[in-house]
Amino acid sequence: MYILSKPLAWIGILIAALSPIFFPFLKVPLLGNWNLYETDTSLFVLTYGFLGLCILFLFLRKVSLYRIFTRIYVGWCLLAFGAVYFKINHYFGMKLADNLLSKTLHLKWGWLVLFLGALLLFLSVRKPKPLQPGQDF
Repeated sequence: MYILSKPLAWIGILIAALSPIFFPFLKVPLLGNWNLYETDTSLFVLTYGFLGLCILFLFLRKVSLYRIFTRIYVGWCLLAFGAVYFKINHYFGMKLADNLLSKTLHLKWGWLVLFLGALLLFLSVRKPKPLQPGQDF
């Protein structure tokens, strides 16, 4: 049995839902700041898919499944960050071109907000502390 902090979960869901749309994830010269949808559409769709499953299990009150999918969501956010970072630094496969590309494209602060939302989702579920002998509920 797990304990769910619903206010923390809802704040995490709100932050995690708004950050891929409204916050910059990548700075592209001449085009400006890109959100997660403009950075990679498949990452955007899968991110919202995992977040949607977290919301579904929160509504259904399946705390153990919610806990599993919050862990999957955190792992997915880390994997998405690694994929974007790797794509920026190894796009062409030639060292000169990759160095030029990595110096022109910059990761922005939207990733931190996405990780904050994922962290709040992760921390919203915890195991209860065991009772000490002689202690009441």
